Amino acid sequence: MLGKILKKIVFAVVLLYSFNLIAVKFGLIVPINYITISLVTLLDVPAMVLLVFSLILIF
Repeated sequence: MLGKILKKIVFAVVLLYSFNLIAVKFGLIVPINYITISLVTLLDVPAMVLLVFSLILIF
């Protein structure tokens, strides 16, 4: 159980970091903090899409 949660957290961090490596060229940076990591851990890729769209709409 704990290993499964740890894998999801590591996947969330890797996903956010890899997105930031690609998106920095376009000026889109999603911060890596407790809130974004927990969102991506719970909802996976749809949360990442939600974060990107909210970043585009707000800024």
